[in-house]
Amino acid sequence: MKVVFYTNEYPPNTYGGAGVAVEYLTRELAKLMDVEVRCFGGQRVKRPHLKVTGCQPWTELSKDAHKGFGKALEALSVNLQFCKNNTADIVHCHTWYTNLGAFFSKLLYKVPFVLTTHSLEPHRPWKREQLGGAYDLSSWIEKNAIEAADAVIAVSSGMKKDILSCYDVPASKIHVIHNGIDLAEYSRKSSTAACRKWGIDPDKPYVLFVGRITRQKGIIHLVNAIPHIDPEAQVVLCAGAPDTKEIAAEMEAGVAKIQKTRKNVIWIRGMLPKNEVIELYSHAAAFCCPSIYEPFGIINVEAMACGAPVVASAVGGILEVVVPEKTGLLVPFQPRRDGSYEPRDPKKFSRDLAASLNRVLRSPSLRNKFAAAGRLRAETQFSWAGVAKKTHALYRSLVK
Repeated sequence: MKVVFYTNEYPPNTYGGAGVAVEYLTRELAKLMDVEVRCFGGQRVKRPHLKVTGCQPWTELSKDAHKGFGKALEALSVNLQFCKNNTADIVHCHTWYTNLGAFFSKLLYKVPFVLTTHSLEPHRPWKREQLGGAYDLSSWIEKNAIEAADAVIAVSSGMKKDILSCYDVPASKIHVIHNGIDLAEYSRKSSTAACRKWGIDPDKPYVLFVGRITRQKGIIHLVNAIPHIDPEAQVVLCAGAPDTKEIAAEMEAGVAKIQKTRKNVIWIRGMLPKNEVIELYSHAAAFCCPSIYEPFGIINVEAMACGAPVVASAVGGILEVVVPEKTGLLVPFQPRRDGSYEPRDPKKFSRDLAASLNRVLRSPSLRNKFAAAGRLRAETQFSWAGVAKKTHALYRSLVK
């Protein structure tokens, strides 16, 4: 049996949880079957049972295109390349960027297709800020693909409920398979070279954020919480790749204002190499995930595996990752009634974030307790080998 993955992200072009999932899942699946990956980019990889081919978009489509439409049209051109030939028994696609290619492959080659939902467009209304009218296109593509797929993998039980509330699909078609972690790679490191490189004192407690500058990740709410966080604690923001110019400007203004009166706020712009991120996790007194929407939250599993106590929003799949009072703390979150997913009371949410972070920062014994339990939970509940076995079994049930 052979599977072909269609994905936007694949190393070295990985910027989110979907790309991380594809990288590690394909690696583990290649131990069980033949795997081909077709992705956006110029990658060329050939290993035992794993072949990776990058496809470049047709950039002519961007010329003179309406503002915001160019990238969406280029994505469609890559989908056409994905499905121009097929030697696999099953197609597995990730994110709306590749849904159309998988749908076409199902029609052209009469093979089943599996779709993993890492997020849902109806639950990300802020994407209109980034995509404009192309958001309607991405939403239509996602709806069509989910309803046509032979099986849908939801990365959490919360995500399964969201799918059923948004789309007309039978519950029996949706299979909950959590994401995983490479337990050997993501483990506590003693080195402090990366900390010192970025001006972090590893001997003093620090709060860590790792993620993109986007409404979804809630980083603005953490920035607004900083004035309420213990002034002796460092705050390290590993944050880059802003979705829009507007949120980039908001981030710039917020951090600049705080840094005028507080010198221990360190903003590391851009995505760090994996080994440096792992080191920063390893020495963090608290890892903060203030997301307002998070179908799974693989970043929290990474932090737990490295022994970092987690303080996170009580939303989505995070509820299935972080065990409150055992591996970390969950901060109550009430969204607005207008469907924007922003907190109903932003100031209160930021103060609540700070209060939970302060509780962890001021108690070494609590930090040690959360660190040990978080690592154990990562080891027992979230391994990529287990994810691959469940996914492989799903494939077998679909391939006649």
